[in-house]
Amino acid sequence: MDHITFLVAVVIVTALAFDFTNGFHDTANAMATSIATGALAPRTAVLISGVLNVVGAFLSTEVAKTISGGIVDDTLVTPGMIFAGLVGAILWNLLTWLVGLPSSSSHALFGGLIGAVWVGAGSHGVNFGKVVEKVLVPAVASPVVAGLAALLATYLAYRLTDRARKDTVTKGFRIGQIASASLVSLAHGTNDAQKTMGVITLTLISAGALGHQAGPPLWVIASAGLAIGLGTYLGGWRIIRTMGKGLTEIQSPQGFAAETASTAVILTSAHLGFALSTTQVASGSILGAGLGRRLAEVRWGVAGRMAVAWLITLPAAALVGGLAASVVQSGGDLGTAVVALVGAALAAGIVVVSRRNPVHAHNVNDAHKVTIRTEPPAKVGTAA
Repeated sequence: MDHITFLVAVVIVTALAFDFTNGFHDTANAMATSIATGALAPRTAVLISGVLNVVGAFLSTEVAKTISGGIVDDTLVTPGMIFAGLVGAILWNLLTWLVGLPSSSSHALFGGLIGAVWVGAGSHGVNFGKVVEKVLVPAVASPVVAGLAALLATYLAYRLTDRARKDTVTKGFRIGQIASASLVSLAHGTNDAQKTMGVITLTLISAGALGHQAGPPLWVIASAGLAIGLGTYLGGWRIIRTMGKGLTEIQSPQGFAAETASTAVILTSAHLGFALSTTQVASGSILGAGLGRRLAEVRWGVAGRMAVAWLITLPAAALVGGLAASVVQSGGDLGTAVVALVGAALAAGIVVVSRRNPVHAHNVNDAHKVTIRTEPPAKVGTAA
């Protein structure tokens, strides 16, 4: 325990805070479609998702090892750099949650770490080959694969049930969604909770508490699982609304197809150690499910805004992480305190602003009302 200094303890707490934001930011990945179709009540959905995220955290550590000994050189990393990177990731998570954009918590974390290590240790501290192999390639491929799988599954679901009664089909697929959404939650815990495990493990390695390329201890696995599970239970209702109602109108066969496709992609990537974005996978699956149903409306404007957020997440978090690292490096303990206070103030400000237009379990499925003019507008110069 001699290696657990005050700064290391602060970094561990900050990492768990990021894990918590990851949980409520990414609840939509598992439960948005089930909530949108009525397969699960909102509160029931987030409770199931939270419990299964905790369980999933214990299933694998391959992604954690990618974080702790892959994308950055653990021999050059300091706890201060990791702290700075986490601040950048947390602020980006909160900002995108405020506007209801399902951006990638994973890429926010990677960006924050890369920016902080680049500033603190130089560009040679970042293993760019691993970043490309384990982060960027999966980021491009995973939503495409998930989308195509969901498109095909949706098409087959409607073809196979074409002659069946609609209410029977809906009821059957809603029951199926309970299982498929639960599997997404399990897969999410297997993939995303590991990222925080990897960060805490990297911190312990940099402080000398663990050996080079060590795996996460049991207490790290348990605390990361509990943090992401608690965050998931609180529910990121703003992002759930965007994914469940904003991309396309989801019916139960589409929801089942999207969730099944997401589960397959996420579990496969976790087994291979790919630290992909579960948000991008789930979003790709929902888009694919929308395209797979004939006459379904896909809102490409929302999809375009999401794609822009995906593109800028990693560099934006890297910029904040790098700026925070420069303050920590030059200011020492005082610089760390300044970064912590500024970060906390900005986070509190975002939460206060969010209360002006609250989204919660009772209004998450409310549709946006659009007023349609029933009479032609009066001509200019014509009396009313």
